[in-house]
Amino acid sequence: MWNLLEFEHNTALVNEKGESCTYTQLYEESRELARNIGGRCLVFSLCSNSIGSVLGYVAFLNHQIVPLMLDENVERSLLDGFLAEYRPDYLWLPQAQAASFDGHVVYETRGYALLKRADMHSFSLHDDLALLLTTSGSTGSPKFVRQSYANIDANTASIVEYLALDETERAITTLPMNYTYGLSIINTHLRAGATVILSPFTVVQREFWTQFNEQEATSFGGVPYTYEMLDKLRFFMRKLPSLRTMTQAGGKLLPELHKKFAEYAQREGKRFIVMYGQSEATARMSWLPAEKALEKCGSMGIAIPGGTFSLLDENGHEITVPDVVGELCYKGRNVTMGYAECGGDLAKSDERNGVLHTGDMAKFDADGFFYIVGRKKRFLKIFGNRIGLDETERLLKSHFDFECACAGKDDAMYIFVTDESRTAEVKRFLAEKTRLNPTAFHVRYLAEILKNEAGKTLYAELEKYYD
Repeated sequence: MWNLLEFEHNTALVNEKGESCTYTQLYEESRELARNIGGRCLVFSLCSNSIGSVLGYVAFLNHQIVPLMLDENVERSLLDGFLAEYRPDYLWLPQAQAASFDGHVVYETRGYALLKRADMHSFSLHDDLALLLTTSGSTGSPKFVRQSYANIDANTASIVEYLALDETERAITTLPMNYTYGLSIINTHLRAGATVILSPFTVVQREFWTQFNEQEATSFGGVPYTYEMLDKLRFFMRKLPSLRTMTQAGGKLLPELHKKFAEYAQREGKRFIVMYGQSEATARMSWLPAEKALEKCGSMGIAIPGGTFSLLDENGHEITVPDVVGELCYKGRNVTMGYAECGGDLAKSDERNGVLHTGDMAKFDADGFFYIVGRKKRFLKIFGNRIGLDETERLLKSHFDFECACAGKDDAMYIFVTDESRTAEVKRFLAEKTRLNPTAFHVRYLAEILKNEAGKTLYAELEKYYD
């Protein structure tokens, strides 16, 4: 996957303590880790923004070992469900967590431990299967995106090309590496021989900016919520001489905020690049070149190198004229193999054949630049996380004994319940399950959830209760 020795003594990784790892060290240490596994199998990787976590990921992909990527703080009941369903041979996890799982530690390094599980009967793995990622914002469904080696290679090469990455780049990342956007930063910068600065802090913490300046970071990426916070924190007043590039993905940025950061970039001689992607497309599908950031404010840009877009009307016919809304479809080698919803699905071959129906509604202008205008299906983007409304509704109904319905708009989910005394409890429950800020959830009491004659909830009727 990566030719690490090509860059020899370049610094590959550095953490918040200033500890680092060269490309040669990454090569040697990842090879040693892989030797302790011995062959192709499934590993659950509990991820953090740490050298040990990235080391494991590199070892797995470079040695045909398949990681299923989860956050190190994933709720234990959810994790136990995933373990029962997928039956991994090993866990790669922080050393402090190893004692809480059955099995025995066979290798330790860089704060991480490789735990071999006892009496596992592994599922077959398709030869092309490289890794498994949750769709962003999963609330506990065992559904994972199946990414192939070819998917990752194609998307990585494309991003390196359009961002013009080279060995001089020093990207600081706060994004979780089990999230497709965060993982793409690692993939691309290791491909380019650059340095990845791993940060456990958020942009609202002073420690992040200290680390940023001390390590002379040249770029960072964020979801819309990141940029909203930066705006409130007077980002534009900061002196960041090393900063070259800001990237944004994970949802549509408000046009006025897009304009603010584009103007800042133009004024300060930096690049602001908006991108669009999904886990189902490995990472990226579009980018808005920095020189177009102001002229095409609000646009998701054009297809990445190697990919193409089309719009389909409600009859499945391609739209060929500007400013007509249709479903956005993408074609490219980075379109993933499909989903896994159980262990048996790990043996499946490619089910998409390079074509992805995104579920997003879009239009293009006379110059061929695309604009997202809405969603075909019932998904929201909450602070950069894609949340399924139906999935959330099912989660609530499985836990509570009253009627409910979920609706909303980006960064604001509205939950309607028929038990007024439980509204606060519902909010706490969703914040805990999704690990999102409670401000994202607006719980409203209704005496009755409106339904049609077929018993289906009339979601459009709920919009009048929005703030």
